[in-house]
Amino acid sequence: MPAVSLSPTRRSFLATSGALLAASAAANALTLFPAQATAADATSIRPFSVNVPEQDLVDLRTRVKATRWPAKETVADQSQGVQLAKLQELVRYWGTDYDWRKTEAKLNALPMFVTEIDGLDIQFIHVRSKNPNAMPLIITHGWPGSVLELLKVIGPLTDPAAHGASADDAFDVVIPSMPGYGFSEQPTESGWGPDRIGLAWDVLMRRLGYTHYVAQGGDWGSVIADRMARQNLSGLLGIHVNMPATVPPEAAKAMSAGEPAPAGLTDDEKAAYDKLSAFFSKNGAYGAMMTTRPQTVGYGLTDSPAGLAAWMLDKFNEWTFSGGDAQKSLTKDEILDDITLYWLTNSAISSAQLYWENNANNFNAVDISIPAAVTIFPGEIYQAPRSWVEKSYHNLIYFNEVDKGGHFAAWEEPELFSAELRAAFRPLR
Repeated sequence: MPAVSLSPTRRSFLATSGALLAASAAANALTLFPAQATAADATSIRPFSVNVPEQDLVDLRTRVKATRWPAKETVADQSQGVQLAKLQELVRYWGTDYDWRKTEAKLNALPMFVTEIDGLDIQFIHVRSKNPNAMPLIITHGWPGSVLELLKVIGPLTDPAAHGASADDAFDVVIPSMPGYGFSEQPTESGWGPDRIGLAWDVLMRRLGYTHYVAQGGDWGSVIADRMARQNLSGLLGIHVNMPATVPPEAAKAMSAGEPAPAGLTDDEKAAYDKLSAFFSKNGAYGAMMTTRPQTVGYGLTDSPAGLAAWMLDKFNEWTFSGGDAQKSLTKDEILDDITLYWLTNSAISSAQLYWENNANNFNAVDISIPAAVTIFPGEIYQAPRSWVEKSYHNLIYFNEVDKGGHFAAWEEPELFSAELRAAFRPLR
């Protein structure tokens, strides 16, 4: 494998068997594999652990304490964005009492690995159930999430009996970091969109020895699961998504033009149309910016921890089932774990590039024929009505509307989320 140009901070995370790190002082580049490494070495599955250099954590705290704050918002709500006082409170805690090492230890207690797929190192968590008949499951995170948003469902999915469910509903769980996110390698060329990621996930599952498996996702994970469902992958038995793509063409056309809902919609369809229209008009600018100018947006997020925190907290507040205060759904440490992961891996630009790669409306109706399951959470960006879902997912084996949880369903409601996956995939066992 040729050398790849990566920041020393990012590459220092890799502690793999057979992988050597050789710095180039002139170009500050790193060689992932020594010259004598073979193709078999590159595509092998190697152990992975996290060990953030202490100087990186010191630098983060120094930057946090040196934050230059803007003026206070001129309104009493969040209509202008994250409120100054609330962000200052979170960032103060980040620079003083927050402890990344606890999260690092939590990650290193899990079986983590890295393998090269299509020229990129992909990092992933792989937890096998003790049940020999466990169903293989690959779960994909989204933005501004990461593998951290999925950690709390590993236990309930791999060992359901310990969580009051049937042992027969056990899964082997694979949780990869998407390219450019977290500990997976950052692409140095364009082309890493959802289709390519979906194909990479199929390679990963087959490399792990699974001839048949199921896929799940929310946010970008839903998009990738949908793409996998259309790629005619011989091993993919079915999918479950919690952000389904269902908006019919006539509704999508009206929405993009800023027009009222088309005539003839049911009450549920009208509610979905109105909520998604409000999202695009009042809350969708972040996506437009990353879709059109990910590099430009990323400079400030890469240089300012407080700026990165505000950019991500805005979405945590909006998309959790919390009434606009993410700390009612997630702990302060959980929020900062995810933000810190983005900071330490320098993922602001590389994660945003996925929006540029996929310049499309991810809510528009898909055309999927393999077995599909959908759970609707009340705090999701919109609540897809069953009538729309059935027109997009033609072989709908499971549909349920639950009463709690939001966009980050696995993070917010891990037990409920896990129960939904057990029920959703039971027909495919």
